[in-house]
Formats: sequence, C-alpha cells, structure tokens
Amino acid sequence: MTDVATTGFEILFGRPPEVVREAPGRVNLIGEHTDYNDGFVMPIATPQRTRVELAAADDDVARVWSTSIAAERAVSYRLGDERRRGEWIDYVQGVTAAMRRRGLAIRGFAARIESDVPLGAGLSSSASLEIAMVRALGEAFELAIDPIETARIGHDAETGLVGAPVGIMDQMAASLAAPDAALFIDTRSLAFERLSLPAAAELVVIDSGIKHQHAGGEYRVRRQECVDSAQRLGVRALRDVKVEALAAAALPPPLDRRARHVVTENARVVEARDALARLGGKTRRRVDDNPDRPKLHQMMIEISAIHIRLQLPDDDR
Repeated sequence: MTDVATTGFEILFGRPPEVVREAPGRVNLIGEHTDYNDGFVMPIATPQRTRVELAAADDDVARVWSTSIAAERAVSYRLGDERRRGEWIDYVQGVTAAMRRRGLAIRGFAARIESDVPLGAGLSSSASLEIAMVRALGEAFELAIDPIETARIGHDAETGLVGAPVGIMDQMAASLAAPDAALFIDTRSLAFERLSLPAAAELVVIDSGIKHQHAGGEYRVRRQECVDSAQRLGVRALRDVKVEALAAAALPPPLDRRARHVVTENARVVEARDALARLGGKTRRRVDDNPDRPKLHQMMIEISAIHIRLQLPDDDR
C-alpha cells in the first residue's frame, strides 16, 4: 500500500482525508465451519490489511473509490437508500445501513479504499473492509464503538445487505486479532482469549487456488445442512452435541459427516488452545468432511511447535 495516505485521496476528492483507519485480513489456524454452529475458532491476523481514508461530507451522500477496482470515478449512494447491487460497494452499503439501524449518527462521506488482502482467497478481505470502514466512520463522526460491537456491525453488513450467511469469526478476527497471537473465540458468547505464538514461530499460508463465495454455492448449502442436523438432534446448534450422542443418532448422509466434523472440530480447537497455552506439544487436525478434498489432499501447514495437519480420510466423498 502507498505510504502517503493523502496523495490518492486528494486527487480523487480535492482535499485530504480526515481519518485513516485499517483492519487486517485473517488466517484461521483451526476451527472450520464451526463459527456458524456457535462453536470455537482460532484465527490469527495477517500482515496484509485494508485501509480506509475518509472525510465527512455536508450532505447524506457516500462517495467511495477502491484501488482494487480503479474506476474512473467514485461510486455514490445516498444514506438511507442502501440496496444490494451485487458489487463490491455492497460491503460499504451494508456497513452504513447496519450503523444507521443502530441509531449511530453518520452523514455522507468521501472514502478511498486500499487493500493488499487478496480477494477471494479465504483471507477475509470483506471482513477486513467492513471493520476498517466501521473504524473510519466511528472516528470521523466521534462515535464510541467497542471492538465487539464493531465486529457485530461488520457481521450484520455481510449477512444483511450483502446476503452472505457467514458466521462472525471473520469480523471478530479483523476487529480483535493480531499477527503475533492466535485469537481463541467462543462464537456463541463472543468471549475471546489471545494466545501468543512461540517467538520463533513462522506461519506459512498456502494458496490452494480455491475461490471463496460465501453468498452462494456450496457454503450456503453446507450451512443449511448443519441447521438441519441440529434440528434432527434436538439442539440449538451443533456446538451443543456430544460425540456420544452423535454416534447414537444415526443421521443420514451427508448430515452425519457435517455434524461429525463440527462436533469433533470444536474439540480440536479446544485442544489446540490448550497446546498453545503450554507453548509446546503437537496437535493433529483431521478434516473429516471437506468438499475440496482433491485439491487439499496431503497439504500441510506447520506452525513452529504446533503442527496442524490437514489429512483427509479415504472414505470422505
């Protein structure tokens, strides 16, 4: 990202920004498909970040420009008239709509967005944008918004106007995580704990080439299958199921695999947290149910003293 925040903003809008706020992307160390089941997750922030340069306006029009799109002119919309367009601006519209629903007093603004968080690579570029935007608007309009409420606003933006049925892990990570500590989150209570990585730890992120589209496709289907599994088991969410009860339930395919993965993955997250707290030992992570098996087979991520191994069983279909 550019070092001088004002340069691009002044060219676009003819004045310097009043505030500059950032938020990171995230890598999930462990806890896949657990956050929308009220479970446990453990992400960590990436060095890559999204930056929002912003200045308040005297009207109620938002004017937003992104380096990722590099259009000739800013995209505009009127506050109170947010509507889904199926474009990147929906994430910004979702934020302003969520803030207004909470009674947070914001006016129009000009904003320039710059990010080096890769798009569609599973590093939560959308949550990074949402949290950076909430922070910038909060500072520009002198609003007291704590980090958890910031995450809730970002989550409401994505599940509301954008229409992606995501859990809250990404927004919590963008709001609270750091690149040198894992963030253990209970996604039901939103209680969290920061766990420092060993000083010599190095995190390697491998691009599988798989693009993520939370607003549709297999993700939406998988979430509904988890809801169906919980209903059949008579619980609020799969987080409430014990392994023993799951074995006795005899769910039909693919619900049996969905439920087994969430229940056992929650246990693995807790084990990983305990291992990090001890700053030693090894945790092996078995991914029982992953639709990307052919592309992920035998991939391994090693994190210093803690080794999280992605290992797909032969019977995973």
